[in-house]
Formats: sequence, C-alpha cells, structure tokens
Amino acid sequence: MAHDADTPAPAGSDADAERAFYESLPRTRSAAGALLTTGDGRVLLVKPTYKPGWSLPGGVVEQQESPLAACRRECGEELGFVPALRGLVCLDWLPGAGHPDGRPALVHVFAGAVDEEGFARVRLPAEELSAAVLATPAELPGLLPPGRLRRVEAALAADAAGRTAYLEGGRPVGWA
Repeated sequence: MAHDADTPAPAGSDADAERAFYESLPRTRSAAGALLTTGDGRVLLVKPTYKPGWSLPGGVVEQQESPLAACRRECGEELGFVPALRGLVCLDWLPGAGHPDGRPALVHVFAGAVDEEGFARVRLPAEELSAAVLATPAELPGLLPPGRLRRVEAALAADAAGRTAYLEGGRPVGWA
C-alpha cells in the first residue's frame, strides 16, 4: 500500500521500523563560533553573562540550521554586524559526560577578520554579553577557560597554516 508524506505509514510497516531506528540514534548538539582576528593577530572575544570566562562570538546551531548560518546569525545578534568569514578552521568534538543532557557536541569555528572600525561597531546585547575585547594571543590564557583556550589556540594555528584543526575534547588528535 502506497502512502505519501502527509499520510502516516500503517503500524508495523517498514516506515515504522525506519523511524524507530532513526529515533534510536544518538543526538549531538552543535555550536558555531567566529574566530575574528585583526591584522596584528588580536582576537575578538566576548564576555557572556551566563557562564564564566570569555568566548568567541557564536552560539547554538538551531534545528535545520547549518553551522555557517548559525555563526553568521549569532554574530549578527551578538556583535551587531555579520563579518565576512573565510572558512572553517576548527571542528571540536566534545563528549557528553559532564553536560546536563549527557549529549556530545560539535563546535565549528569559522575564521574571519575584524579591524578597529569593525570593533567600534560592536553592539552587545546586554542580557547576553557584558563586554568585548581585542585580545593578544599572550592575553588569551588569562581570559579563556582551558577547553576554550585550547580550541582558540588550535584554530589560530590552523588558520595561519591554511588548514582545519580537528579536536576531541579541545585536544588535537594524534593521527597515525
């Protein structure tokens, strides 16, 4: 018996088995951030009001949204402008252990540039972010929590080398 997308498949059908299979698969959260650097190597960081430390601009990827679209949307919301991004520089898989929902996450970091004029245009949403700064690489350890620091340092190195870094739990993977 044929059915279309608007008509549920009969109970016990192959479609039910397929749906059950997909519902059994792990769910992975996803986030995207922007590594925005100046010509002299400073990094734009924002200070969230809802978690400790500083962070790259960015946030959660919403349902049916690509990581790149999420990064652009979050920058628009958090900075007041959408920067030109030049590519993916880091993908960090985070284990679910220690997170309230127990699900792993993928963090996508896209690189772009910001200059003094662009930084002057930053308009922070007060309910979400309390400050923004252009930090030198030497200042990063005093601003970023350890996992975020490792991710940003790996993203900076990958961007300089013209490649993409792959991390697990904020640490580079040792390739064979």
